[in-house]
Amino acid sequence: MRSSPPIERLVASLRRLPGIGEKSAQRLAFHLLSAPETQAQELADAILRVKREIVLCAECFDLTDASPCALCRDARRDPSILCVVEEPADLEAVERTHRFGGRYHVLGGALSPIEGMGPGELRIGELEARIARGGVREVILATNPTAEGDATAHFIADRLRASGVRLTRIACGMPLGGDLEYADHVTIGRSIENRREL
Repeated sequence: MRSSPPIERLVASLRRLPGIGEKSAQRLAFHLLSAPETQAQELADAILRVKREIVLCAECFDLTDASPCALCRDARRDPSILCVVEEPADLEAVERTHRFGGRYHVLGGALSPIEGMGPGELRIGELEARIARGGVREVILATNPTAEGDATAHFIADRLRASGVRLTRIACGMPLGGDLEYADHVTIGRSIENRREL
């Protein structure tokens, strides 16, 4: 890319964002350059404001502007059921279903020795402490259906088994409207394993 150092720095910074490659970073950089200065300033202010004002909830470790977060303060939610997710984005995905009325626990990632994510880097100890305080009867392990997510779910299940809480794992299988012919063998296998009574 033949451009001035300020543009190159902006493109390099944008490329650090997830899902943004070289071409997308260049398009965003040139869009910002052609946008009114007020629009660029609004974006810069929004980024700085979110970095200053957003904190981790002391109870569930979701991102929030007040701790405890709105979900943990909501008396209508069932505190006896905890849904364990990897990241705040996963919590948002579960919330969008409008099918879960319990509370959450955000781990902050999944076990991945290659990326240096061991049990000490995740909030597993905090999860154990929440259960030890009492009142939790079920833990839903809603980690991603990946090798790392499965390993994390099994590790947590082993650690919590002695607590006596019910341990469940989200079902994995065929998406609604999917065709068997186009699904991979792992998805089909999980669909068979996670079948239910009709």
